[in-house]
Amino acid sequence: MDYGDSVQKVLLRKIRKTEQDLLQLKLDYCRFIFGLTHRATVLVDGQRYLVRSVDVDSMVTLEDGGFGKPAVAGVPAEAENTSEPINLGADWTLAQSPAVK
Repeated sequence: MDYGDSVQKVLLRKIRKTEQDLLQLKLDYCRFIFGLTHRATVLVDGQRYLVRSVDVDSMVTLEDGGFGKPAVAGVPAEAENTSEPINLGADWTLAQSPAVK
């Protein structure tokens, strides 16, 4: 193995680690700023959906340096076990959890 191959492997390993760290940071941002968790419920056009995935690549940088809401995919809350996730876009509102009685 020559020096060039060795440097390439080290750099690729560092790039992959940095990409992984960035993804985790964006997911943390979504959780703390937007309230999105793996059990979050969002409202889209008056319908409740359970979030199944968050597209952090869809987050746009805003003028103030923050990020816009990510696009999410989810399933209807009333059919959570029988539905395939559908793309809900970024025009969602975090739903309040129903009160436990």
